[in-house]
Amino acid sequence: MLRERLAELISQACDGDPGVAEILAADCTLPALGVTSLAYLRLIDALEVEFDVELDPDPASLDTLDGLARHVAERSTAAGR
Repeated sequence: MLRERLAELISQACDGDPGVAEILAADCTLPALGVTSLAYLRLIDALEVEFDVELDPDPASLDTLDGLARHVAERSTAAGR
């Protein structure tokens, strides 16, 4: 569920390219899919609002969908959500 929602938010931050299915099926980093630094800024803003967390823009943990999911889950858990 979290991975799917994150894929939706990533796609929205990138104006629909890449699409949700492509993000979910990808076996590469988000930048390799075409996620730009501007899209990352949009994504972080959306994640902080939707999940009520404050994210550290750590490129290593935000580089893949699974890394991003872990990062958000850890922040949500730490905040008691």
